[in-house]
Amino acid sequence: MKKQIKILILEDNRTDADLMLRQLRKSEINFVDKIVETRKMFEEALDTFSPDIILSDYSLPTFDAVSAFHLLKSKNLSIPFIIISGTIGEENVVQLLKDGVTDFASKNNLLTLPQKVLRGLRDAEETLEKIEILEKLKIQTAALLIANDKLVLQNDEKEKKAVELLNVNKELLAFNFVSSHDLQEPLRKIQIFISKIRQDETTTMSESGKNNMERIQVAATRMRQLIEDLLAFSRVSTTERKYEMNDLRVIIEDVKLELVDSIKQKDAVIDIIGLVPGNMVTFQFRQLLYNLISNALKFSKDDLQPRITIESSIIKHADLKLRGVTPQMKDKNYWNLSFKDNGIGFEAEYNDLIFVMFQRLHHSQEYSGTGIGLAIVKKIIDNHNGIITASGVLNQGATFEIYIPIKENLKLIRKVVKHKLVSA
Repeated sequence: MKKQIKILILEDNRTDADLMLRQLRKSEINFVDKIVETRKMFEEALDTFSPDIILSDYSLPTFDAVSAFHLLKSKNLSIPFIIISGTIGEENVVQLLKDGVTDFASKNNLLTLPQKVLRGLRDAEETLEKIEILEKLKIQTAALLIANDKLVLQNDEKEKKAVELLNVNKELLAFNFVSSHDLQEPLRKIQIFISKIRQDETTTMSESGKNNMERIQVAATRMRQLIEDLLAFSRVSTTERKYEMNDLRVIIEDVKLELVDSIKQKDAVIDIIGLVPGNMVTFQFRQLLYNLISNALKFSKDDLQPRITIESSIIKHADLKLRGVTPQMKDKNYWNLSFKDNGIGFEAEYNDLIFVMFQRLHHSQEYSGTGIGLAIVKKIIDNHNGIITASGVLNQGATFEIYIPIKENLKLIRKVVKHKLVSA
């Protein structure tokens, strides 16, 4: 952050402006300020003063915050914009935040203003850094394309490695964009509203309300961590992950606990049948099951109780072809996970397309999401050298079949299964 920041204040009441400045000086923020009250003065200040952040009254005699913010957007200026007012209604606050306004502060409570200013400046810096990272990734991807052209004439193994590296970087570029904007932006809005409610409503809130707010805060923190973990996962080779034998029971119960509200709301039933242990990266399979179960709940039918069936078994190499699946490894048996639901399903033509990054079969207004959930599932299975297939029947449900080659002795797996059954 700059040692000295420039704060532009759009306010026609000098007393209110002085109160803002006094509160900011108490926080020891090093800044210079400029106060304007008309559209002409505001436009001139944007050019000559070049502010780092703007604090604006909601309504002025000849100008207002909404017009000022739209003017800022028309000039393609990404300057943090905080509205300060004592009269604006909550619906207006919600709409302005949706339109991209950074934050809101009440004139009746300016104690949090320094914190909001610092947070707005910090978010602006992070956004700029992410844009720079994306530009570097584009350059790297272009460089990899050139490098790939040079490698075409080399042997098949080197060509394969070059293509894999190119695909990884393309996915990383797309994933960085989503994680830095489409995922981070809604989360930031949630945290702003949590902060506003906890500051303004805590004295009138019931204990139950406070507990629910705490749960929301925990969920938001969990979401931010999840985004960071997924971003890290996209950058790290799977060979650095720890594989372990797991029968998925603990993972499924953990996912059910996280989705407990959705499960109760939908009155969903999750049937677990004969889970056979498999060798897997536990945290990746937790994400896989979370994505599949949350998708099944999201795309359930309104007039039918959602039912999800999860089953695993061992498939012999010879039997794999009978299922229409081509084994990737010779003479290997496969661990099979079958996941079925009775939701809205999809047409057969989308069986392969459904795993494509950002591919959505439904409009965002019908079903929320970013279109990366099943792409992440596919990537996790690829990391395990496995195969995943999807088959849907419109208005009847969807089935996902996962096949992972077994490296361990089949007798060892059966021994583990037997031990777990006895322990249970």
